[in-house]
Amino acid sequence: MKAYNIFLLMLGLASYVTFISIRQPYDYFGNIYDVHIINGFTNNSSLPLVVWCSSGDTGDIGGRALQERDDFSWSVKTKFWKNSQYLCTMKLDQKRRRFQAFYGGRDVQRCSPTKQCFWLVKEDGFYFSNDEIYWQKDFSWI
Repeated sequence: MKAYNIFLLMLGLASYVTFISIRQPYDYFGNIYDVHIINGFTNNSSLPLVVWCSSGDTGDIGGRALQERDDFSWSVKTKFWKNSQYLCTMKLDQKRRRFQAFYGGRDVQRCSPTKQCFWLVKEDGFYFSNDEIYWQKDFSWI
């Protein structure tokens, strides 16, 4: 009987490891990710970039009026049972855009090496980086 229990334990452990690896890239261990939104506009010193963010998990996390190179940031703790999502509305003069600043199903993998998610908002669109060195344009204002 003892060998049978050990077999069942090993089978259960193997099933769990397989389940975890299949479900990647989701983060099951509750890691903390820092999300940053940076005003990357040039020559807008008199007109701030207005940022307002909220989450289904925590509700309204507030907003800021960002001058050139200012940063608005917060931390996200991932959950085993839910994909965290943070939506932000950006406004500069007549331009307005709502986007997912953090979505667990998308960002756990691409932010994982550094646990940092950076958004640089510029005149021509929104750029993503996890190291503030290499930036990739994710989408335009329109």
